[in-house]
Amino acid sequence: MKILIRELKEKDAPYMLEWMHDHDIQKCFRKKMINNTIDIVREFCISSKIPTYLKQFDNLHFAIVDISDEYLGTVSLKKIDLENSCAEYAICLRKKAQGKGIAYIATNKILKKAFNDYGLHRVYLNVFSDNTTAIQLYERCGFIFEGEFRDHLFVNGKFKNLKWYGMLRSDFLNSTLKTVG
Repeated sequence: MKILIRELKEKDAPYMLEWMHDHDIQKCFRKKMINNTIDIVREFCISSKIPTYLKQFDNLHFAIVDISDEYLGTVSLKKIDLENSCAEYAICLRKKAQGKGIAYIATNKILKKAFNDYGLHRVYLNVFSDNTTAIQLYERCGFIFEGEFRDHLFVNGKFKNLKWYGMLRSDFLNSTLKTVG
């Protein structure tokens, strides 16, 4: 399957709103987006232009699309820290795109951008410790488990553990992931 990442467009908003309003997907997020409206999401898409030059703490959000340019999800580099050469990775797919290897390919593409195009040294992520599907993806992509914060977040009336993963540029360059997609 041919998967691309590109700048978000206004036309992506209804499809993005689909996963934001999906209860199964939302239980994996700290920030609840269930109340977002089409206008809020449309404005987010319009304002998410990819800059020519990065600034400290920029957030880069890319649409994951198929060959027909249908929006399948979003993959991001957030809180880009130029001083420390690192960024936080995030991904979310529409339900129809899950279980098809799309997240693996999109992760490869965003990591190539992070390390090759933007020259970052480290990309990291955090995930609820009970989100085993996401953890399997991250480990398959080569992210390395770095630790767990116990009872770190209070979500939906209970405390949750948060696992932290990271990947260094050298990890990526030595992995088979860079040859995918």
